[in-house]
Amino acid sequence: MVFYSKLIVVMKNYSFRTIIEPDDPKGFHGFVPILKGLHTSGNTILEVKKNLKEAIRCHIEGLLKDKQPIPQEEETMEIIQTFSQDDFSSQYA
Repeated sequence: MVFYSKLIVVMKNYSFRTIIEPDDPKGFHGFVPILKGLHTSGNTILEVKKNLKEAIRCHIEGLLKDKQPIPQEEETMEIIQTFSQDDFSSQYA
């Protein structure tokens, strides 16, 4: 008699909001708001994206090793506010 068992592994996907900004005097700065302290930089956006991916992977591996929960943004809303010069007091214009 032969018994077969199936091992079903469910892979969970994680998504993280990343922000990349120009960094003075040159290059770019990237960070992940939900992963406190996770910042990186690079000369190009492509380099920062690569650095962010590696930094996120290392950060999450550390959380898993320490048996800590992986933070997720479940009810996040991102809004970009636009202002014209008329929206500000004339004394600053």
